[in-house]
Amino acid sequence: MRSELITVRTGGAPAVVDITREAAKFAGSERDGLLHVFVPHATAGVAIIETGAGSDDDLLTAIDDLLPTEDKWQHRHGSRGHGRDHVLPAWIAPYATLPVINGQIALGTWQSICLVDTNGDNPIRQVRFSFVNG
Repeated sequence: MRSELITVRTGGAPAVVDITREAAKFAGSERDGLLHVFVPHATAGVAIIETGAGSDDDLLTAIDDLLPTEDKWQHRHGSRGHGRDHVLPAWIAPYATLPVINGQIALGTWQSICLVDTNGDNPIRQVRFSFVNG
């Protein structure tokens, strides 16, 4: 297995960051196998979603609707409503595994690999790409 850790700046507000280009660069030297994308954080996830047409903003709105930043959370350190950030990975898993065929990630036409980070307290994240040969 080959593995690499990258750093992604998400900023101080909830964000959906497209990391498809970085993943494709990592997988581009391979042939067939599986690309595993993992976010080693308790408050972030990985989503396969269309970006650039409003879907990324829609995802953040849906997260706010499902997991509001009210002070109702038992987990209370950090900024207001930070407990919801710790619940996020139960809905948006911190990983995704994708097929790679001839060095190309087999994504659909509008699919992108995105880091989803609602925790503005940590503006810098890490993402681990791992490749297993087929």
